[in-house]
Amino acid sequence: MPAPDFTLVDQYGVDVSLSSARGRRNAVVVFYPAAFSGICRGELRAIRDGLEDFQTDDIQVFAVSCDSMYTLRAWADAEGHFFPLLSDFWPHGEVARRYGVFDEEEGYALRGTFLLDRDGRLVWSEVLGIGQGRDFTAYRVALAGLREQQATD
Repeated sequence: MPAPDFTLVDQYGVDVSLSSARGRRNAVVVFYPAAFSGICRGELRAIRDGLEDFQTDDIQVFAVSCDSMYTLRAWADAEGHFFPLLSDFWPHGEVARRYGVFDEEEGYALRGTFLLDRDGRLVWSEVLGIGQGRDFTAYRVALAGLREQQATD
C-alpha cells in the first residue's frame, strides 16, 4: 500500500505533490519541527551538503514543516536550500498527522524520516522527538539497500 499522498506549497509558492515522484523516483519525506531552529538547521544542512543521498535521478527529497511558505522562503534564501521545503501550515499539520508525526500539544511535526520506493511504498522509517537530532546514517544504509535491490530487479 502506498504512503499517504500529499500536495503542499513549497518555499516559492508552487504546489508540489509526493505522487510526482511515483513510478520514476524513490522518495524521502523528512518532517522537521521548525525553520531557523538549531537542530533543524543542522539537519537541513546535512541534506543540502549530502544531496547525492537525497535528490538525484533516483531519489527526491520532500522536506516538510508546519511553518508558513514565507518563513520557508526566508530560510531557504538564508541557508541556500534549493530543494523543496514544503509548508504543512494550513490546514495546520494535516500531512504530519497522516504520517503520525504531528505533536498536537505543541503544534509542530516530530522528526520523521520516511523512505519510499518508486511505487510509493514505505521501505524504512524513523521518528524522533523534538530534542533528538537526526543522524542520517541509518537512512543512508536503508537507501543503499533499496538501490541495491532495485539494481538487481
